[in-house]
Amino acid sequence: MSRIGKRPVALPSGVEANISGQTIEVKGPKGARRFTATDDVTLTVDDGTVSVTPRGKSKRARQQWGMSRTMIQNLVTGVSDGFRKELEIQGVGYRAQMQGNVLKLNLGLSHDVDFEVPDGVTVTTPKQTSILVEGIDDQQVGQVAANIRDWRRPEPYKGKGIRYKGEFIFRKEGKKK
Repeated sequence: MSRIGKRPVALPSGVEANISGQTIEVKGPKGARRFTATDDVTLTVDDGTVSVTPRGKSKRARQQWGMSRTMIQNLVTGVSDGFRKELEIQGVGYRAQMQGNVLKLNLGLSHDVDFEVPDGVTVTTPKQTSILVEGIDDQQVGQVAANIRDWRRPEPYKGKGIRYKGEFIFRKEGKKK
């Protein structure tokens, strides 16, 4: 049995969920999101909680049980609190700044990188060496942060590049004479 799937998803105050068929729509102070579950699970809303139960004992039903519950939990967290990823820039002359809807990155390349921020995600630069990615969709926030990080991944010798805040970079020793 799924340990994750057994727990109901609590709806905080200000968040409401509506089910129509296999689609659940969650509305909260930060926006609205929806998720369509497969036919292998049953969704129910009662007394401020959302419950997911499998239909049958098949392997696919048990797989979808935990996954559907986690997706609904992410919807609730997104519309109530939101998701955020923090990135740090390390390196001499490396910096970032927002200009309208474009993130301008100076990463030691022969040109500046202009990263177009997609809809549904907010990118801010509190300092020149930090980037904050926020939104209500966990997958989209993570993907935008990963796309920004891909422009200059941290290298193992000096540690220069764009990294997640708190990320450990395995350092290598340089050449010896």
